Amino acid sequence: MVRPITTLFMLMSLDGKISTGASDSLDMDKDFPIIDGLKEGLQQYYDIEQTTDLWSFNTGRVQEKMGVNEMPFPPKTPVSFVLLDNSHLTEHGIKYFCSRSKEFVLITTNKMHPAFDVYEDNLHIICQETLSLEDALIELNEKFGCERITIQSGGTLNGMFLREKLFDYVDIVVAPVLIGGKDTSTLIDGISITNVNELGSLGVLQLENCEILNGSYIRLRYKVIS
Repeated sequence: MVRPITTLFMLMSLDGKISTGASDSLDMDKDFPIIDGLKEGLQQYYDIEQTTDLWSFNTGRVQEKMGVNEMPFPPKTPVSFVLLDNSHLTEHGIKYFCSRSKEFVLITTNKMHPAFDVYEDNLHIICQETLSLEDALIELNEKFGCERITIQSGGTLNGMFLREKLFDYVDIVVAPVLIGGKDTSTLIDGISITNVNELGSLGVLQLENCEILNGSYIRLRYKVIS
């Protein structure tokens, strides 16, 4: 079984936060552009994002937060999007991604998801009884020819990718800010290990490149070696 090569690509604060706070009303994409000292270098992250894989993995929760359930339909892009969602995307949100994507693949365990009422040539649904990220990745490769995919999901799901050893590379843009807050989402959340026997579930990294960007931003690129 062959799965795509995965790269976790995220923007985070120096203390590892991927949001500005513990509320859906707070978001780096919305908040950094209005903060002096952060807004000046932020565009570099979006410029790098445009060079990532032509397959992109995200979640319905993140996209609901971004407003896709109400946004006008966008123009077509060459990117194929994969979203994991059970309850956050509406029929409009599904059609939004059909409009935006070359191929749009929804992964869900909800057999009543609104996506089942949408009929678009580029919409594909992977419906599972219980979530298996590895099985979904293998299906993306075998059915759709996905060889490389960029992961940009939330901390909890990133934690699942980590524990299941499904990350191959990590590509992080570090913003020059400390955010804090134990309830604010971090790069990797989810279940913590509790004993030494679980140390094998850690992701050990090998630095491949460290790049100093403008405005005190830094880009760090790693290969996952175990």
